[in-house]
Amino acid sequence: MTKLAIGIDLHRCIGCNTCALACKMQNNVPDGMLWNRVLTEGCERFDSAEGTYPNLSRTYLPLACQHCENPACERVCPTGATYKDDKGRVEIDYDKCIGCRMCLAACPYTGVRSFNWEEPAYYADFALGDADAAKHEKHTVEKCIFCTQRVARGEQPACVQACRYDALVFGDTNDPNSYISKMLAVKNSVRVRAVLGTHPNLHYIPKLKEEV
Repeated sequence: MTKLAIGIDLHRCIGCNTCALACKMQNNVPDGMLWNRVLTEGCERFDSAEGTYPNLSRTYLPLACQHCENPACERVCPTGATYKDDKGRVEIDYDKCIGCRMCLAACPYTGVRSFNWEEPAYYADFALGDADAAKHEKHTVEKCIFCTQRVARGEQPACVQACRYDALVFGDTNDPNSYISKMLAVKNSVRVRAVLGTHPNLHYIPKLKEEV
């Protein structure tokens, strides 16, 4: 069985936010909403630094839906709108979403799901990204979908394709010959809040801390 995942090499990420912008354009994400964000680890504000001057460090952390193997969001959804597909992705059936926001409350990864409180508004009056992108509707929840339409065409998710520093790697972790499987086999990786038993499918290769 296919299990799609993304590997993120934090040593390569420079915090340029190209992945977040590519995601927003590709999926025609409404104004005021991001499916993919880049945080600064250990800091309250983006582009801050961790530590005490002059011993400062900065690590960027791309954060989106973790596409968990054991997703809390799926368990609490009363209509089955949130579900896992046969490739391991956590998807949303917008026709079934009733806007109860139980999934937002249950998800331990703050900010990776968004709710359309009003009719979605856009910077332009036409879709900037994929013509097959899902329609955004009032009173529905939405999030990263691993660019389902692109992957169906044999393409990489927009965030992976856009990264100029090869910080993001996408593929099937159940295929031992895939690049992501080979990468994770030789590099130590961690998963966000893995202790909760959600088994995320975003794998982070931590940036080594330099001794000062």
